[in-house]
Amino acid sequence: MKPAAFDYVRAEHLDEALDVLGREGSDARIIAGGQSLMAMINMRLAKPSTLIDIMHLPELARIERKGGTIRVGAGVRQASLLEWPDLSRSLQLAALALPWTGHVQTRSRGTVCGSIAHADPSAELPLVLQALGGEVHLRSAKRRRRMAAKDFFAGMMATTRGDDELIEAVSFPVVQKRCGFREVARRHGDFAIVACAAVKTADGVRLAVGGVADMPAVRDFPDLDGSALDDAMNGFAYDLDARDDVHATARYRRDLVRMIGRDLVREVLQ
Repeated sequence: MKPAAFDYVRAEHLDEALDVLGREGSDARIIAGGQSLMAMINMRLAKPSTLIDIMHLPELARIERKGGTIRVGAGVRQASLLEWPDLSRSLQLAALALPWTGHVQTRSRGTVCGSIAHADPSAELPLVLQALGGEVHLRSAKRRRRMAAKDFFAGMMATTRGDDELIEAVSFPVVQKRCGFREVARRHGDFAIVACAAVKTADGVRLAVGGVADMPAVRDFPDLDGSALDDAMNGFAYDLDARDDVHATARYRRDLVRMIGRDLVREVLQ
């Protein structure tokens, strides 16, 4: 299909993008990598009157370490983060998840913040942001604000971003403790049927699950093993709003959560 007609604005500076976004509001969309947005526009699932291109703004294309966090700008492509020299040392969980994020071709165009903005419940990067307790940096012409990932995602492909706001960056806490990632998909690079991320905490482990509910689900568990761990994974799996679809049954997804979750928790707690 062909997209509905729209105006295209190539922003030369950030203030220009914010000014257009402030005027157009919900009728405008920010485009960076466009790997998800353009498909939706072509299928007329999205019909913006204005596209604002921010990929030519150097201030948004930076990966910066600030204190105990890694700040990734809105113009940073997924491939650029994957190739960042400090990734494995500073963001081990992202290093594990990024190779599962789409394919080489889509990672070369798609952006980290674009995946967060799209908020697909099966996507890997929103899952990583939730598991690590990261933040989303929002900016409009009038204000800046930071929001915890758990408060940013509001449902399937829904967020709490205002119509006049763009995601300026996301920040991931630097976690030196053990972590793990596993995913089951029809093919490598497809959206996950179930993806699990685990991070060691002071009291046990945090487990995040994607691909099952309308947004990534996160739960903290104490140091468990044996039947206690099996019971905890069974309870977590049934608390998720798993549903049948063309890719898998709800029962299959719950079984995957139990099995992958148990293995990841044991791996991280070793």
